[in-house]
Amino acid sequence: MTDQGVRRTVTQVPAQACDAASDSAGEVAPCGPGEPSPGTAEGGISAPASAASDAPSQPVPGHGAPLLDTAGEPVPDGSGDPSSDEPEAAALASSPTVSPAARRRAERRAERVTAGAAELERRLADLLRGGLISAGQSGPALWEETAARMVDAQAPGLANRVRDLGALASAGVGADAPVRLLEECALLHLLAQAWLRRDRLPGPLAATVRSRVGLTASPEGPAIRDDWLVLAQYDTSDSRLVTRRIWLHGTVSGRTALLLSYGAPGRAPDLTLPAGLAVDAELTPYPGAGQPRTALTERFGAPAPTTVRPPGTTTSEALARYGAALRDDPWRESVPVTLDRVVPVPDGDGWQLADADEDQALPVGAAARSRPGLWRLVALSGGAPVRVFGECGPRGFTPLAAWPQGPGEAVPLC
Repeated sequence: MTDQGVRRTVTQVPAQACDAASDSAGEVAPCGPGEPSPGTAEGGISAPASAASDAPSQPVPGHGAPLLDTAGEPVPDGSGDPSSDEPEAAALASSPTVSPAARRRAERRAERVTAGAAELERRLADLLRGGLISAGQSGPALWEETAARMVDAQAPGLANRVRDLGALASAGVGADAPVRLLEECALLHLLAQAWLRRDRLPGPLAATVRSRVGLTASPEGPAIRDDWLVLAQYDTSDSRLVTRRIWLHGTVSGRTALLLSYGAPGRAPDLTLPAGLAVDAELTPYPGAGQPRTALTERFGAPAPTTVRPPGTTTSEALARYGAALRDDPWRESVPVTLDRVVPVPDGDGWQLADADEDQALPVGAAARSRPGLWRLVALSGGAPVRVFGECGPRGFTPLAAWPQGPGEAVPLC
């Protein structure tokens, strides 16, 4: 079995936890001369010490330890002015259809998000100062309080990532738990810094950052009409909503597109496109670097059966695609990939998809190993190569649909 590609390079992570060496390298400055950071709680993200901390905070140059970015290199804290909201103001000013009231609302929201991102940076620095090993001992309350602060700052994307970070810290399962916690802290730090310095980013990457922090965007043209093959459809849910993801492949354009649909808790979203069918439709992409999400603009017919299959690739090429996608969007959890001529084979307590023609393989993700779709894939293969569509990420490959080597319909795996 080959090593699975990882989202970012982490070398000797335990040695980079908050010990004397990392403190010296990070040069974490206290909030004031000779004063400790206010509200620091041992083992968790700090909470405000007084009502004074509820006021919007401005970024503090030089505050916070450097973290690892997706290339495994330190991200400097910098001392530039990250609080400028000129990009949003300039974009709004250039649009003749935006009213002055809407422009002021957008500017006020950008200011709130900026204050929230700066506060999050300080809390991450407090977390690293206290040490990652004991982060799980703080309990969920501090993480939820920090997430609530990001919601108050109108940055729901940051809030969701803080909640995920808290869940990871509370779980603390496995020898790699501190490594994963540091990885997620680094990505959260990178997102906060990207927002604070968004005026220096290329336009597509700046649009991705705005989307990741939770600012809504409208789909932008040009629209793409194609015969779209439905690759997979599956739902995820939490206490707030149900999210449906539908992956499509354009038979003419060769583009892979994602449709998102939402529903209230306990209710399925309205949009339904079963896997294996094809639909003549027009899709409009959303802005952002490497963004696969699109909006369904118009359908020109009902979904119908098809014999078309997406083109496949090798496991090594799948990893290369994921690495390339991270250059456009460092926060991507996975990329859609169709593997051709792979065989599901056992690997200790897990499974892997091995190339039939190469000495390469991808591990099946832990979540997918507990689903019945894996056994449908094994039964479909019977030891022979198959074509599999799924999502490739740092923790493995999640199979979502498969086709036999010979004639046959798509088999949903999710």
